[in-house]
Amino acid sequence: MSTQKSSITKEAFIDLLNEDLAREYQAVIAYVNYSQVLKGAQYMNIAAELAKHAEEELSHALKLSFWIDYLGGMPCVKPKAVKTSEKAEDMLRFDLENESETIRNYRRRVKQAEELSHYAIGEDLREILRDEADHLNALATALGEDTPDPGVADE
Repeated sequence: MSTQKSSITKEAFIDLLNEDLAREYQAVIAYVNYSQVLKGAQYMNIAAELAKHAEEELSHALKLSFWIDYLGGMPCVKPKAVKTSEKAEDMLRFDLENESETIRNYRRRVKQAEELSHYAIGEDLREILRDEADHLNALATALGEDTPDPGVADE
């Protein structure tokens, strides 16, 4: 049996999950807004895709809220700020940046969940990561770019 001490506490993990939850709320709001205000024939397919992303982000928020409560925390209720623009490309770029940040943080969160022996949380986070990677790819494709590698958030 390992006696290695975890570098993160349960309380700190709950706080970080709440930051992730605030980002999911932000994503729901952004995707709902952007899916409706994107204009132009070249954006019709991505607008429909963004509406689908909004539903997936809500599902992520529900999973995070469950785990925060399970761990004894209180799920936050405030989203991170949502950037808006009159320009479709700016909106897609905002989403690309947000998805990159989200992926970086979830990659770190998976490691932290496992440090704390919360393997079920880690599995849910991996499922969320799969969706977020799909979102990142769709946004990069819509922008005519290669899908970036977001890396892993600093500890």
